[in-house]
Amino acid sequence: MNKGIVYAISAYGIWGLLPVYLKWLHTVPAMQVISHRILWSCLLLGGVILLTRQWTAFHATALTPRILRTYAIAAMLIAINWLTYVWAVDAGRIVEVSLGYFINPIISVVMGVIFLGERLRPWQWLPVGMVVIGVLYLTVSYGALPWLALIQAFSFGTYGLIKKTAPLGALYGLTLETGILLLPALGWLLYADAVGNGAFLHSRVSMDMLLVAAGPVTAIPLLLFAAATRRIPLTLIGILQYIAPSLQFLLGVLVYREPFSTAQLIGYGIVWTALIIFAIEGLHAHRTQSVATVIDF
Repeated sequence: MNKGIVYAISAYGIWGLLPVYLKWLHTVPAMQVISHRILWSCLLLGGVILLTRQWTAFHATALTPRILRTYAIAAMLIAINWLTYVWAVDAGRIVEVSLGYFINPIISVVMGVIFLGERLRPWQWLPVGMVVIGVLYLTVSYGALPWLALIQAFSFGTYGLIKKTAPLGALYGLTLETGILLLPALGWLLYADAVGNGAFLHSRVSMDMLLVAAGPVTAIPLLLFAAATRRIPLTLIGILQYIAPSLQFLLGVLVYREPFSTAQLIGYGIVWTALIIFAIEGLHAHRTQSVATVIDF
């Protein structure tokens, strides 16, 4: 099997099973979980840069005012995304938050049209419209917007938009983002410890190990994803990315027994149908373009 496919499946598999890890940390407040995620990710990624003797290159390319401004926005968005996700898992709303990752590709396409001047192919408008209908249906059936899903979709979609035009690779970019968030994260952990709410070193050793593991749990799938995107087409990445929300959804319904009503099934069904159409259209367009390229050659 192509290494890129293995890397992509591994990355999305880890993200899909992330609720299991977060459930083990359910006694730790969400802000502390996120702070540990930032702290240990930053230390791990910084260590990789030091061990591979890339610090000089990292300092020269990353630590400039323009790049710092760009990645400060990216850091804020990914922090919002992580915090919302951790809170949702702890609150027993894995199913709802998985919807955000199902609709995220459509959000990314729309952002490309609005902000990057990209153009939708005719058949791409259909799934975009269906996702809007699905979200509106869920809003009516809930009596409120599925705000957790929308925060996840828009925060990660905007994060992806910024990263698409940002100059740094995955390792340097994530190191800089976690570095920007490091002081606030450390400040929060010290505050929690000072008021007697700190979890680290105040509970079981296994809990401390789980908190330290937040570093590799965060960094490894992101690095695997970056490696995958260099080896396989984005159209294949686009299909494989549904592994993560599908696993999350199944965990929420089958393992953690979250409620899933008929109304939700209809709303999610509209979104899933839209994604099937979106994936098929993307594959067809990719094959057509490949054939045209071969003929032109």
